[in-house]
Order: sequence, then C-alpha cells, then structure tokens
Amino acid sequence: MSGTLNLQSRVAIVTGSSSGAGRAIALALASEGASVVCSDLIPELRPGGYETETAPTHEVITRTGKAIFKRADASLPQDVEALVAAAVAEFGRLDIMVNNAGIFCGQNRIADESVEAFDKTIAVNTRGPFLGMKYAIAQMMKQEPRPTGDRGWVVNISSIGGLVGLPMEPIDYAPDKIHVNGVCPGFLKTAMVRSALEDSALHKELHDALRGRIWDLRQMWERRSFSFVVMGQAG
Repeated sequence: MSGTLNLQSRVAIVTGSSSGAGRAIALALASEGASVVCSDLIPELRPGGYETETAPTHEVITRTGKAIFKRADASLPQDVEALVAAAVAEFGRLDIMVNNAGIFCGQNRIADESVEAFDKTIAVNTRGPFLGMKYAIAQMMKQEPRPTGDRGWVVNISSIGGLVGLPMEPIDYAPDKIHVNGVCPGFLKTAMVRSALEDSALHKELHDALRGRIWDLRQMWERRSFSFVVMGQAG
C-alpha cells in the first residue's frame, strides 16, 4: 500500500505504546496527523529493545504533533475505562483504539510453570483486548459519526501464534512418553447450546453454516474418536 493517510482530527489510543510494536504504531498514527493517547505501565522504553531514540513515545510525538501519556494496566477494567475517559477529556472523542499491550511470561515446561505466570498472561493478552473493546466501543457508540459515516475503528494486535498451531507440549513431553493432544469435536448437542438450537432462525443459520453436521453425543463415541486419542493410536 502506498501513499499517505489523512488522520487529521482523529484521536487514537495505543496500549503498550512505550516500546516495541506499540511505540511504532503510535508514531505511525501521529505521523499521519492523529492525536495519540500513549498508554503503558511506564512512559519510558523497556530495557533491551532496539529503539535508537530514547525519549518516551509521547514526547517524541509532541515535537511535531499532539499526544499525552496515560498510565493504565490493560488488564484492569478501572484503568481501561479511565484511559478512554482521559482521551475524551483531552481530545473530545475517540476514533481509533489499538489494543496492543501484551506480555510473555515464563519459559518453563508446563508442569513447572507457575499458575501466577499463566494468569498474568491471560489477564493482559486476552482480558486486555476485551476490556479495550468494551470501553472503546461504548464511547464510540455515544459519538456522532464522522462525515464518512464511521464512528470508530478498533484494532487488536495479536500473534501469528493464534493462527498457527505450535505443538509445544507434545514435543516437550514426547521423550517422557507423555502424549498431549487437542480435540476439537465441532458443534455438539449439549445443554450449553440448547437455546441456540431451539431458536429456529439461528438453528437454520447453524445448519447451513455447518452443512447439517450438528452431532449428538452418541455419534462422538460411536466414531471412537476420543478413545482413539487416549488409547495410544494418536501421536
């Protein structure tokens, strides 16, 4: 894609903007004219990065544009709600929400990993984007649309790891003769989905989308799929 984007008068929030990808995103948005609310736990760069400019992101932006820093823990609802409120208080509205904050905790084998490290990762990497969408979209719904008819844009920065399966545990524990598999059985008739199946319009949509393959539980064991996994026939 070539050319420039006109983001003049647009207001953006970028979480995790003090370093890395978040910093690059914030600077890119500012270079196109957006006012940027930079958010992170601290404004300073994270040690060990590859940035050559050492000034905090918002200070770099304010040399030629508009920006503020607002501290927020992306995993805490009160922080994210206050972050959105700060953007509106400073710049009048919110047009762009970039949920970028993410962490990488622990490199231990799963049996040795702490529950705290797992919980912290889920809190920031999964709960964080949920909170960002929740409060940003609530604000956008209250705003008058732009002349284009748009109320806002939400961008969730994820990882290729969410699209490509990496068999870490199966490989990690294969030498110990411990087999780790994942089972994705599809759409099953259970109490969890009864309300959807009893909604005639939704049932038809599901039936069409799944080409009629809505399994009952008997089909699952008749096909021996689960037994196949746990009786040594799968890797």
